[in-house]
Amino acid sequence: MKLVCVGRNYAAHIEELQNERPDEPLLFIKPDSAILPREQDFYIPEFSQDVHYEAELLVRICKVGKHIAPRFAHTYYDAFSVGIDFTARDLQARLKAKGLPWEKAKGFDGAAVIGEWIPKSAFEGRDRLTFTLEKNGEVVQRGDTGLMLWELHELIAYMSTFFTLKKGDIIFTGTPEGVGRVAANDYLVGSLEGTTVFTLNVSG
Repeated sequence: MKLVCVGRNYAAHIEELQNERPDEPLLFIKPDSAILPREQDFYIPEFSQDVHYEAELLVRICKVGKHIAPRFAHTYYDAFSVGIDFTARDLQARLKAKGLPWEKAKGFDGAAVIGEWIPKSAFEGRDRLTFTLEKNGEVVQRGDTGLMLWELHELIAYMSTFFTLKKGDIIFTGTPEGVGRVAANDYLVGSLEGTTVFTLNVSG
């Protein structure tokens, strides 16, 4: 299983981090060892003083696909959820400044939170989905898939030209604006269309 992630897929998030807008989807992969086990707290790693939450819509791949045409992409996934792409922002900045890969800032143990899955059929007929992340009772991120620079079927088609997608793979579709630092004792809640799909305690 692999986690295929999309960076810079919301214009407002690009602006808040003062990044350059990409001409094509920016992809990176987290190892499956980055998945935080359910019911386990997130522990801020010792090598970072600035870990950020990035809430994202998640999509679960349900069959093998390569060079998938956009019009057939909907047949390759079966469920949605919300998760967090934790990022060691200080480490990422240092690596980027040197022109080095930044997997260490994205793929460390526990850096991927995956919420409970909701079958795709539950959202049949909807053109867009919304999701939120709350931190300590306050909504800090609101996502709307209608605002993505590249919509889901385009992403699946694009990804599959480089990576064979396999059953069980998970796509992180990108984060909207509102990312921020986590601290010990924070309490995070992720919701998809008003349904809570994960709760998470942060430990120092």
